[in-house]
Amino acid sequence: MITNYLRTLLRNFAKNKAYSLINITGLSIGMAAAMLIIGWIQNELSMDRFHEKEDRIYVMHNHDSDPEGNRWAWNNTPKILAPTLKADYPEVEDAVRFNNITFLFTIGDKRLNSRGAFTDSGFFNLFNFPLVYGDETTALKDGHSIVLTEKFAKTLFGNAEAMGKTIRIDSNRNVTVTGILKDLPNNTLLAFDYLLPWDHMDRLGWNDTQWGNNSVRTYTLLKPGASQQAFDQKVRTITIDHTKDTKNASTTEVFTQPLSRYYLYGKSEDGKLVAGNITTVRLFMVLAAFILLIACINFMNLSTARSERRAKEVGIRKVVGVSKSLLITQFLVESVLLSAFSFLVALLIVQVSLSGFNQLVGKELFVPYGNLSFWLFALGFILITGVVAGSYPAFYLSSFNPVAVLKGTFKKQNALVAPRKILVTIQFTFAIILIIATIIVYHQIQYGLNRDSGYNRNNLVYLFYQGDMDKHYASVRHELLDNGSATSVSLSANPITQRWSDSWGFHWEGSTKADEKIDFVRLGTDADFTKTFGIELVEGRDIDVYKYPTDSMALLLNEAAVKAMRLKNPIGTRIKWIGATEYFHVVGVIKDFILESPFEQTINPMMVNGPAGYSPNILHVKLNPAHTTAENLARMEKIFKTYNPQYPFEYVFADENYAQKFKSAERSGKLAGLFALLTILISCLGLFGLAAYMAESRTKEIGVRKVLGASVWSVTHLLSKDFLKLVMLSFLIASPIAWYAMDKWLGTYTYRIDIEWSVFVLTGVLAAVIALLTVSWQAIKAAVANPVDSLRDE
Repeated sequence: MITNYLRTLLRNFAKNKAYSLINITGLSIGMAAAMLIIGWIQNELSMDRFHEKEDRIYVMHNHDSDPEGNRWAWNNTPKILAPTLKADYPEVEDAVRFNNITFLFTIGDKRLNSRGAFTDSGFFNLFNFPLVYGDETTALKDGHSIVLTEKFAKTLFGNAEAMGKTIRIDSNRNVTVTGILKDLPNNTLLAFDYLLPWDHMDRLGWNDTQWGNNSVRTYTLLKPGASQQAFDQKVRTITIDHTKDTKNASTTEVFTQPLSRYYLYGKSEDGKLVAGNITTVRLFMVLAAFILLIACINFMNLSTARSERRAKEVGIRKVVGVSKSLLITQFLVESVLLSAFSFLVALLIVQVSLSGFNQLVGKELFVPYGNLSFWLFALGFILITGVVAGSYPAFYLSSFNPVAVLKGTFKKQNALVAPRKILVTIQFTFAIILIIATIIVYHQIQYGLNRDSGYNRNNLVYLFYQGDMDKHYASVRHELLDNGSATSVSLSANPITQRWSDSWGFHWEGSTKADEKIDFVRLGTDADFTKTFGIELVEGRDIDVYKYPTDSMALLLNEAAVKAMRLKNPIGTRIKWIGATEYFHVVGVIKDFILESPFEQTINPMMVNGPAGYSPNILHVKLNPAHTTAENLARMEKIFKTYNPQYPFEYVFADENYAQKFKSAERSGKLAGLFALLTILISCLGLFGLAAYMAESRTKEIGVRKVLGASVWSVTHLLSKDFLKLVMLSFLIASPIAWYAMDKWLGTYTYRIDIEWSVFVLTGVLAAVIALLTVSWQAIKAAVANPVDSLRDE
């Protein structure tokens, strides 16, 4: 029977090549787009879900409140938390810390910086990152050991054996390779090239037991049967209890979040973790469903539009005794077979476009051809698509009255007018929604790009403060300024484009107990802060330890900090941490500038410390505009090679790093634009096929009209107006839906655009033009045809 259905399908395909090609093309594009989106969704939903003990792993979080009572949550924790949990809480099977770090690796003449992490020896007890070589129970127990990923081991040693080899890290310490880790999967947040044991932190003197220093990630493995709710209740006040008898008593509470929810539910609202990335996942689920539905609608429209071509076949089958249910089965099987063929074409499209799609979404997706689950999914995908696409045509075709068909009184033209109009309207409604969304996302991105950041990123680069820089910094700074490659130089704890540190618990004259909760963003400088970054100095002066040695304890406050602290005369104000004995003194006030997201309206209070208030990590250099960038960098490299020869000369342009803040929004805009384009393409394929059918079915009518004097324009207008009416109806339906959806999306930003009416006007015109161009060729072709040819048999 299947063979017979296949033979019938091929016969109909051969008779109607153009329509069949349009059907397959539209369905294939829709299936390919849906498959790409589903692949991305699957990757997002499976993030760190592959660990065997995933249901017992929890990420430790903190929450606290500001002076206004606003609560917030964050996932950095004290280093002392993990060992305390293991020692004092019997329901804890294990707890490990994870702290990212970048070190220089030296193998012979090869030197490169690479990102890894310090972690505890129980890391492999929690996470399923299998070792290709080495013992999971001992690989991280020796403070001189290191575990490499396969890829990084090959980068360091090529094809040579890496196990047991000695590596020099950070130019002065040796470690031994005790494990080779299988390369990390593409659905984990734990990104690293190597792992170092936590004991190494102790050897460097970087470990501490301060409950107020939230600087590492802590993962906890509860014992089987342990209750998360009960555990949360027990650990809630752990930080408070360990600091209550100290001068720095904390109000921070601790809670857990299941690892399975960590990636998808990471947005903090009122101190609780709510929907974050899951919102985008749900949006893309809807997007995939609608794109596939639009492709199925094309199939329905074209199948039913050509219904009279199969009317006699249906009539004869019914006359000879074929039941309606068997006819429905036949048409559904044909639809599924066509869906299977379209799936193969879609798979080819996916394979060709996967590389570009990966670049767009920032993933490393692939088609798992060797996975049985993939082929089971493919089978289900084909069946669902085939049944959805073929269900309406199957029921419609099987409902023909055989007597009417065989007598020739079967109504061809208007049998499906209302359903077809509904289907076309649905198609273009969704396409118009995506067009509006794309335009609004683009405008929002431009709005953020055009916002004044408050500092000058042009000709600004930064380098990591590594190796012997601390010994030779004075010479490096002097030569950078002396040889003309730089106009100013400034040290800092973090890049000017990123927030790395914040603190609260400060006291000043006139402050209250509630003021201790004001959270200050922390930066640092030795000198030339305002000059290097082009930040406006509102009052006072810049920090300069070379001119004023006491500036090692100096402070710059931004306007937001002055306002939050209620300072009328900030210059000279003395500020200290609660429990400290030394005071910082304010020497200047700077204008607010954007350190974090350019889409956030509020700029947080900020302190810029003199050298006593931070550890230098970053060296900012303002390049001399009198020379080319290449000349400046060449002069800089010569200086750094002289004073820090063990380290590669690596730098980051501040403007390029700042542009990363827009990546997420740009990705959303590009994806919306891409799928809007595909939706329009699929819709236009269906519209083109329907227009061709309409022109063909009204050939004689057009001939009569032309004989009676109708112009080409009037005939073209006759054939086009119905489609334009449907597109305009789609526009009227889509506009309020798009406005509501995009207003919700814009609501996630505090610095946002207002949705303007011009966006809808532009979209309406664009949709009308697209529809007109799609149907006009067929309409004009029919209008200029010789009426003699169409009326010859009359």
